[in-house]
Amino acid sequence: MIRALLFIPLIAFAALATALPTAVQHMEPTVWQQWGSGEVSRLGFRLYRATLWVAGGEPQRAPTALQLDYRRDIRGTTLVESSISEMRRLGANEEQLTRWQRALSDVLPDVKAGDSLVAVFRPGDSISPGVTFFHGNHQIGEISDAEFGRAFFAIWLDPATRAPELRAALLKRPQG
Repeated sequence: MIRALLFIPLIAFAALATALPTAVQHMEPTVWQQWGSGEVSRLGFRLYRATLWVAGGEPQRAPTALQLDYRRDIRGTTLVESSISEMRRLGANEEQLTRWQRALSDVLPDVKAGDSLVAVFRPGDSISPGVTFFHGNHQIGEISDAEFGRAFFAIWLDPATRAPELRAALLKRPQG
């Protein structure tokens, strides 16, 4: 009986990892489709599960959501520094990075194991072309800059990403 109770949180967490928050689901008139998913580990420690969602169409053209389900506690400053470092490595210029670092510092919170952050990018939206961020089911901020959206999502989706296996898993076309 006790063993069965120990597995309940694991099962609940697994279900949460594949459910897009309701607030995100209501952002688009079309249904979000899970595109691909994969784990990110460093030095043998599981950091987070990344899941790519697309609202009709292909990831490069349609509204896209990147969901990060964290397995460890990570400070918001670490998330910002890592994001800026990767965008720099992928070619963003220093003027942009300075602006984006300030904006990300205002948006990204400290996360705990079990938390979910979702970034939604609408590349073709002339009204709000940037990235909207959610922590759990709550919108926590927006960076209204299409270049930022492309650079931020490139961390995971660019061919030069540091995690090519994760990129392949995220961009794996869904069956059906």
